[in-house]
Formats: sequence, C-alpha cells, structure tokens
Amino acid sequence: MNDFQKFITNKYLYVPLILWFCIQTFKVIYELLKTKKLNFKRIIGAGGMPSSHSAITMCISTMIGKSEGFDSSIYALSLIVALVVMYDAAGVRRAAGKQAKLLNKIIDTPGLSNVQVQEKLVEVLGHTPIQVLVGALLGIFIGAIA
Repeated sequence: MNDFQKFITNKYLYVPLILWFCIQTFKVIYELLKTKKLNFKRIIGAGGMPSSHSAITMCISTMIGKSEGFDSSIYALSLIVALVVMYDAAGVRRAAGKQAKLLNKIIDTPGLSNVQVQEKLVEVLGHTPIQVLVGALLGIFIGAIA
C-alpha cells in the first residue's frame, strides 16, 4: 500500500473529518431553514450548535483510547488536547465573540464613534457550554462506534 492509500484509509483522519463535515453541513442547512438564506460561510465558520471542534477532538481521543488503551500516554495526550480545545471554544473564543458584538454596536452608534470600518467583526466565534457538551458527546459516540 502506498503512502497516499495509507493516508486516505487512516480512520483516525477520515472519521473525525467526516464528522466535522457533517456537523458543518448541518449548520448550513439549519441556518438556511431558520433564515431562508444560504450561507456557505457556515461550512468553515466557528460557533453554533454543536461544536465541531469538541466533536472531532473527542472523537479522535475516544478512537485512540479504544485502540491504544485508556491508560496509554497517547490517549492522555489526546484527551488533554481535547479539553484545551473545548475550554478555548467555550471560554476564550466565546469571550472574543462577545467583545466583537459590543464593538460592532459601538461602531454603529451614531455620534459615539467616528471610526470607519470596512467590515463588521465576526461575532460568532465560540460556543456556549451546552454546544461544547453536545459536540463532545457526539464525538465520543462516533469515536466509540468507529
């Protein structure tokens, strides 16, 4: 088997990537039904329910735990990375999104600011804790059956 075949048949790559694609596609469809507008930016955008970051990191962590053992050092590393990603999604990136929303309001307030901007700041950057939890549970489930 050549290197390309090994790459594309590596379930540790394709299962989380397919999961990510399915979640992001769900977000596009959900927004289309909700707003009646097709927004392809959602396919690569951050934020929303569920957290694809949480899902893919917990998916691969679960797969590694099943394969290498839940007492292995590589599983511990993958779980710690997943927890950092989830903390960042619900903490740092969510706070940045809230700040972007406030800054956009300030810029839009007449007489309050004379700052000219080319485009608004992105407000949906992070996740609520429930979005992270649902993504994590989805990732654990898919990783367990993969």
